[in-house]
Amino acid sequence: MSTEKKLENRLVSLDFFRGLVMFLLIAEFAHLFDVLMKSGNEQVTAVMDFMFHHVKWEGLHFWDLVQPFFMFIVGVSIPLSYANRKKKGDSESQIRNHALRRAFLLLLFGWGLYCIGPEKIIFQFDNVLAQLSFTYLISFLLLKQSSTVQIAAGFVCILISDLLYRFFPVVGFDQAFVAGENFGAWFNIFISGYEYGGHWAAFNALPTAAHTLWGVVAGKWLMENSTSTEKLKRILMAGIIALALGYGTTFFTPVIKRISTTSFVLLSAGWTYLALALCYWLIDVKQLIKKTLVFRVVGVNPLFIYLFASLGGGGLFLKVIRPFSNTLIGGYSPWLADLFSGFVVLFGLWYLCYWLYKKKIFIKI
Repeated sequence: MSTEKKLENRLVSLDFFRGLVMFLLIAEFAHLFDVLMKSGNEQVTAVMDFMFHHVKWEGLHFWDLVQPFFMFIVGVSIPLSYANRKKKGDSESQIRNHALRRAFLLLLFGWGLYCIGPEKIIFQFDNVLAQLSFTYLISFLLLKQSSTVQIAAGFVCILISDLLYRFFPVVGFDQAFVAGENFGAWFNIFISGYEYGGHWAAFNALPTAAHTLWGVVAGKWLMENSTSTEKLKRILMAGIIALALGYGTTFFTPVIKRISTTSFVLLSAGWTYLALALCYWLIDVKQLIKKTLVFRVVGVNPLFIYLFASLGGGGLFLKVIRPFSNTLIGGYSPWLADLFSGFVVLFGLWYLCYWLYKKKIFIKI
């Protein structure tokens, strides 16, 4: 990893969007959502389940959009990052080698987070970093192609995946949309030797490459020498078209995030485009939200805080604060003690990002 000591000019709405996504993720690491699920209020529990838990198999919850959000945001950043590196004087070979190294490190980190099994080292590649290594590399290699080619490439990735699921001929894995009996389950066993818990598919890296590719398209649109209104209209139209296609395909393809079906990829892409449009309109166009620091400090160090929290940083904070919250509040309400602990852990993770931001330390690969 390298540490940059200088904060460059950035697209504020993109940092806000990325920071909001990462803020939600560190709130999950702080176990806040699990605590709120146990409030005892059925309506609160139902809302929290929809907002912050994945669908068990078929359907779409808000939390199912978080990974597409992140993969799309990375795509938006690729042309912006490429332009910045060219402006600094980096050669094509330097930029290409950096991209290859980044893809390798993402794969390494993604594998490393879950590589230690109960009895041996395991090889599992269904988490966001491992899959992002593939989607990032594909998107970078197609960066100089036209937007039309990039959009088409996304559809090709979806189509290949869809056809494999529908027509995979191996007995026992020929039920396209049945958990544990589809091509994704076979592929997990083929590369890892076992089916993943929750039936998440490592092969999702191919269809979800569309998210990163279409993020690249959005990034190029935002860089064009056109008015903000024209940029906003284009992003909104892309979102509406993706949603229309996504809801249209639900008539013959179920929405299943765990195997990234066609309908899921299209629907999540549509909502992602609309989320970017909203952030861009609120922050960069209308400037209605001027104080974005709360989320931006997380958004400029996303990889660091994700790895730190994933490797036990949140648990460490919780271990420190829980005895105090249990002593001070637990006697009155164990639930409130857990809620207080969760908020303190969230603040601790956020403050770590804030400290790095104030020191102008931005950890990247």
